[in-house]
Amino acid sequence: MPRLAWSTIDTVLLDMDGTLLDLHYDNHFWLEHLPQRYAQLHGVSLAMAQLELQPLFTDNAGKLNWYCLDFWTRELNIPVRELKLETADLIALRPDADTFLAAIQRAGKRVIMITNAHRDSLSLKLERIELAPYFERLISSHDYGYPKENAQFWDALQADIGFDPARSLFIDDTLPVLRSAQAYGVKHLLAVCEPDSRKGAKDTEEFEAVGDYRELIAGL
Repeated sequence: MPRLAWSTIDTVLLDMDGTLLDLHYDNHFWLEHLPQRYAQLHGVSLAMAQLELQPLFTDNAGKLNWYCLDFWTRELNIPVRELKLETADLIALRPDADTFLAAIQRAGKRVIMITNAHRDSLSLKLERIELAPYFERLISSHDYGYPKENAQFWDALQADIGFDPARSLFIDDTLPVLRSAQAYGVKHLLAVCEPDSRKGAKDTEEFEAVGDYRELIAGL
C-alpha cells in the first residue's frame, strides 16, 4: 500500500465510477442489462443483440461517445437513461470511500471530481450516493468535449481550475486515463486495486494501486 507524502499534495483529483463507486453497476448495465433490453426492445435474440453491439462498443471505447448517453440513445434507438434507472439499486459506494473523502476535506485539500460519466449518469448516482458535499467541483469530461484519455482534457481542466500538476494526486481505475494524466505531468498517481467488487483484483501494471482507503489517509 503506497504511503503518500501529503505535505506535497494540494489538489486531489478523483474519478467516480470504479474509484469512489463500485464499478459493478456500470459493468452489469453495459455488459448484461443493456444487451438484454436491446434484444427485447428490438425483437432479436440476445446473441444477435451482442453481435450488433460489440463492434459499436469496440469502435467507441475510450472516446467521448463511449460515455455519452445521448449518443447511445440515438445509435441504439433505445431509452438509455430510463434503462439505467432499472438497475439503479446496484449503485454503491466503494468501501470507506466516504471516510477518505471526509479526511482529505478536513485536511484542507482541494478536492475535485473529474469523471467521464455523462451528466445524466452523474446526476443519477449523486441522487443515490451523497458525494457532492465533499467536492469543490464536479466536472464531467462532457463539459470540455474531450474524454480524460485525451491530452486536450487536461489542457481544458487547467484552464478551468488552475491546478499545479506537480502538487496533485489523481486516482482513477482506468489505466489509459492514468497514462494521459502522467503525460500531462500529474505527479502523484494511483490506480484502483478492485474497481468492480464482483471481479476481484485487477492488474494495474506500472501504477501503484489503492486497496484500502483507510490506509491511504495515514499520515494525512
